[in-house]
Amino acid sequence: MPGEDGYLKLREAIVGGRLQPNQRLVETDLSDQLGVGRSAIRTALARLDQEGLVEHERNRGARVRLVEEDEAVEILEARSALEGLAARHAALARSEEDVAALREILARMQELLGTGDLLAASDRNALLHRRIVAASGHATAARLISGLNSQLVRFQYRTIMLPGRRDRSYAEHEAIVEAIVARDADAAEAAMRRHLSHVAEALRGAGEEEG
Repeated sequence: MPGEDGYLKLREAIVGGRLQPNQRLVETDLSDQLGVGRSAIRTALARLDQEGLVEHERNRGARVRLVEEDEAVEILEARSALEGLAARHAALARSEEDVAALREILARMQELLGTGDLLAASDRNALLHRRIVAASGHATAARLISGLNSQLVRFQYRTIMLPGRRDRSYAEHEAIVEAIVARDADAAEAAMRRHLSHVAEALRGAGEEEG
């Protein structure tokens, strides 16, 4: 697809946090930074606007869209339904390779939490969720979840920093993995929904304290 390289590079820069929420997106600057033509940047900005990662303001150009706490909570609630579905399918479809990978990620997460490296543990957290979605084989859920996750750059490391949250987070992930390993679809879906509802509650509570 024409302009695909520019789209992928710009999307990664936003999702990866190199371009921050509310940051202005100037075509000439982006063209130089990403090494693609201005027409490709223009096309990429239009696609990312449709995805909700970029917004255009009349007479002011484009900027990275800022997701506020209330919307982040809504996104987590939507993820709860979709990732619950993915966990259900993962429990039914998982392979021994999936089991080994999930347990390895979980063990590494525990090690990182034990050393207090919360940012790295949060990265393992995200990896675990992606591995569960991959194990589900549910392509539609995977596509929708990916779109929702891309909105949450600002909040990626937020909730695990809250007092007491890291231990609860690990226990919740462990329950999800064990249900998938046991091929208990009902328990896997319930555990995933419960986990993400707790994340949403923690984020909501953090926003109220800041306010």
